[in-house]
Amino acid sequence: MNPLNNPYSPGAGNPPPELAGRDELREKVHVAIERIRRGKFSKSILTVGLRGVGKTVLLDRMKLDAEAAGNRTLRIEAPESRSLPALLAPQLRVILLRLSKVEKAKELAIRALRGLAGLATALKTKYQDIEVGLDFEPEPGLADNGDLEHDLQALFETVGAAARAAETSVVIFIDELQYVEESQLASLITALHRTAQMQLPIVLVGAGLPQLRGRMGRAKSYAERLFEFPEIGPLPRTAARLALSKPAKDAGVEFDDDALDLIVQQTQGYPYFLQEWGKHVWDIAPQSPITRADVHSASTQAIAALDESFFRVRFDRLTPSEKKYLRAMSNLGPGPHRSGDIASELQKEVTRLAPTRSELINKGMIWSPNHGDTAFTVPLFDEFMKRVMPGDDWRE
Repeated sequence: MNPLNNPYSPGAGNPPPELAGRDELREKVHVAIERIRRGKFSKSILTVGLRGVGKTVLLDRMKLDAEAAGNRTLRIEAPESRSLPALLAPQLRVILLRLSKVEKAKELAIRALRGLAGLATALKTKYQDIEVGLDFEPEPGLADNGDLEHDLQALFETVGAAARAAETSVVIFIDELQYVEESQLASLITALHRTAQMQLPIVLVGAGLPQLRGRMGRAKSYAERLFEFPEIGPLPRTAARLALSKPAKDAGVEFDDDALDLIVQQTQGYPYFLQEWGKHVWDIAPQSPITRADVHSASTQAIAALDESFFRVRFDRLTPSEKKYLRAMSNLGPGPHRSGDIASELQKEVTRLAPTRSELINKGMIWSPNHGDTAFTVPLFDEFMKRVMPGDDWRE
C-alpha cells in the first residue's frame, strides 16, 4: 500500500496515531493536578516502566492535558550528564515571567525571580552547567545559601505562592528521572514535601525506568508518602489491537483478526513495537485487508529495523564485559534472573561481576526487581543479544 498514507509512527517519543489503553492513568493525573490547584493534597505521580512502553509519549500527552486545563507547565528530560538545577532554572524563569504578567501575582512572581537569581548565583560554583538569564537582582537571604536542598525549598515556596495568587498551578514534567543523582533527587523531594505541607500548587509528574522507585526511597525515606508509582506495561490485547486497527481503519484499511493477533503476539503488546510492526506491514501489504501472511512477510523487516535502531543504539554504548554480561543473561531467557545464575553462566564469582552489574544499572540497561534479581529494562533484548552475538564465540 502507499507508504505516503502510512499512519504508524515508530520513533523515540513519537506520538502514536491512537494512544490506546492509557485513559485511566491520564484521568488520575488530571485529578491529582486539579486537587493541588484547589489547595487540596494529592500525591505527585511518577510513572515507571520498561523501554518501549510509551512513557515519554504519555508524559507529553499529560502535559498537553494540563495546559488545556489552565496550568503552567515545564517539561525537561534528565540526561546522565546535567544537573537538576541546570535543567529546572531556565524553564522556571519562563513560567515566572509569564506569571509576572498576571496582575495579582506580579509582586510574588518578581520575588520568585529574585529567588531564582539568588539560587543560580549561589550554586554556580557547585553546578557549573547552570545557564539562566537573570532578570532581577537576587534578594539577600532568599534561596542563596549555596545548599541545593535549602535553596530549592525556598524557591519552590515563592514559586508556589505566585502560582496560587494567579489561581493556577505549576506542573513539573520530568522524563528519564532515574538519571538524576540521588542527592539532587533528595533536594527535589524535600522541596515538594514542603510545598505539600503549605498546600502550594506545585506538583511533579515524572517518568522513569523501574529502578526509579528504589532511587526515590533511598533519596528520602518518606518518598513513598509523597508519590504514587503507577507501572506502565505492555498494552492488554484489546488496547493493542485498537492501537493497530483504528489508525488503519481511519485510513480506509482493515486488518484480518488473525493478523492483529499475530502482531500482538510477536510484539507482546509493547507500544513501540506495535508501531514498528504496523509501519512495515502497511508498506508490505499489497491491499486491504492486511492478512496474517502479510504480517509474516513484514516481521523480518520489523525485527531488522529494531535491531538497527531501538536495540543497536543501546548495545553500542556497552563495554565488552557489559556485552558479555547481557549475553549471559540472554542465555537464561527473558528474566528476571538470580545474580548467581548469571555468574555461573559466565563461570565467575558474583562479587567479581558486581561492578559490571552496577554500571549496567547506571546505564539503564538492567534493573533489580528484588534483591539479588536482575532483569532487562528493554523488552525482547534477550533475543537481540542472541542475534547480535550468536554462537559461543562471545565466551572467549
